[in-house]
Amino acid sequence: MALYEDPMRPAGPVGGAVDKFRMIFRFLQSNQEPFMNGTCSIMALASAQMYSAFHFNCPCLPGYNVAYSAGVLLAPPLVPFPLGLVMNNNVSMLAEEWKRPPGRRAKDPAVLHYTSCCMAQRALIAPVVWVAVTLLDGKCFLCAFCTAVPVTMLGNGSLAPGLPPPELARLLARVPCPEVYDGDWLLARKVAVPYLRCISQALGWSFVLLTTLLAFVVRSVRPCFTQATFLKSKYWSHYIDIEHKLFDETCTEHAKAFAKVCIQQFFKAMIHDLELGHGHGALAAVPAGSAAPTATDGANEKREKLRGITDQGTMNRLLTRWYECKPPLRLSPEEPLVGNGWAGSRSRPSRKEVATYFSKV
Repeated sequence: MALYEDPMRPAGPVGGAVDKFRMIFRFLQSNQEPFMNGTCSIMALASAQMYSAFHFNCPCLPGYNVAYSAGVLLAPPLVPFPLGLVMNNNVSMLAEEWKRPPGRRAKDPAVLHYTSCCMAQRALIAPVVWVAVTLLDGKCFLCAFCTAVPVTMLGNGSLAPGLPPPELARLLARVPCPEVYDGDWLLARKVAVPYLRCISQALGWSFVLLTTLLAFVVRSVRPCFTQATFLKSKYWSHYIDIEHKLFDETCTEHAKAFAKVCIQQFFKAMIHDLELGHGHGALAAVPAGSAAPTATDGANEKREKLRGITDQGTMNRLLTRWYECKPPLRLSPEEPLVGNGWAGSRSRPSRKEVATYFSKV
């Protein structure tokens, strides 16, 4: 039989679902890096799926093909990149560390640089996947560079010089649109389309290779040349992240205890007012000391969790001081314990010896 049951916890299957959600949320909070890697992978797959569902419509006009293709290639990646930054939990920590006053703790630009680079690397995965898939598909490149096809090499080169440049550009701009293209007498579409798609796929695979090599250099080769700086930046970046989480957990615990004590005091005051107003009622008939020990023990436990902060003004000053003047990263040295547990540098307290004598007289 449970001795205590949380009144805020829903009963039944809803409560079990809430408990599972809390466990999953705590697991994701404690394993932030795998969670962010999984999130970036999901965003990359979503980016590829978005492109497969996207219906590409080339305008087939000389003045609009390049602008439309550039927009399709570059505009959509601008959406997942800030989204990847926003979904990263380190954004708030980085902004707070960047904007806070120095106080008693100096800012380390290397730590900020390391954290921002890690965030940018994960956020760039989805845009890179979009650009690579777009180039490998070839439709965007075909629409943008159809007017640059060498007609003299792939088509009827003897007829090309006789056409005015605007007319030639208008004719070649319709190559991506088979329903309106009428220039097979000058350049066969089944020749121009594979030619441009071949170049686009070559650029796509080159882009994938270059990004892979760049990621390898950034993730593997860079720490080899600056190992000490890399380890320092990584350590203090993890420290700031852990400190931020522990401070939030401590504030949450304090707020919960503060709220419980305030509510208990409010109900006690209301019961006291009701007892004063109804001295001969049912409330006065209940012995006042029946539930006093348990309530007192619970109140003492809550007050211990308050850590001496028992009013709003003090808590506001504490939060302001934490933001403006964080404690220095220097712990006070602890004196080693020797012998039976007393510190070596401190004098042992004097002990009183008491002698007891018994007489048989």
